[in-house]
Amino acid sequence: MQVKFKVNGMLANVDVPPNTLLVHALREQLRLTGTHVGCDTAQCGACTVIANGRAIKACNTLTAQHEGSDITTIEGLAQADGTLHPMQAAFKECHGLQCGFCTPGMVMSAVDLCRHHPKASEAEIRELLEGNLCRCTGYQNIVKAVQQGRAAMAA
Repeated sequence: MQVKFKVNGMLANVDVPPNTLLVHALREQLRLTGTHVGCDTAQCGACTVIANGRAIKACNTLTAQHEGSDITTIEGLAQADGTLHPMQAAFKECHGLQCGFCTPGMVMSAVDLCRHHPKASEAEIRELLEGNLCRCTGYQNIVKAVQQGRAAMAA
């Protein structure tokens, strides 16, 4: 089936079987491999993208459900000249990553968190990131990165 949507500001048209998960269409059809497949059960958050202004887990939604949607992946956050999005820069500066596998989904969730909960406390940030797992860090630097990224996004 043909599914048309916008990804990172560009129109996309994918031809996929009806049961194709969004994460697979992004990675395999559109070659946007920053969206990672971690658990395939919506538990780890490595596949998080923003669809129509809200963070979603692309491993548990069908591509067909996104006809006409506006999707942003990690590749779509940075500016065209390569300047990092404030949240990406904060993760880099605060050492909010180690192996990097969870980082794209974590950054996308953090951007969504800051847009919808701009005054979240540290405890609330931890709670709101609960759907994203990192097996390398202790989350301390991730929380610092979210706080720094939030301040930069607000500026």
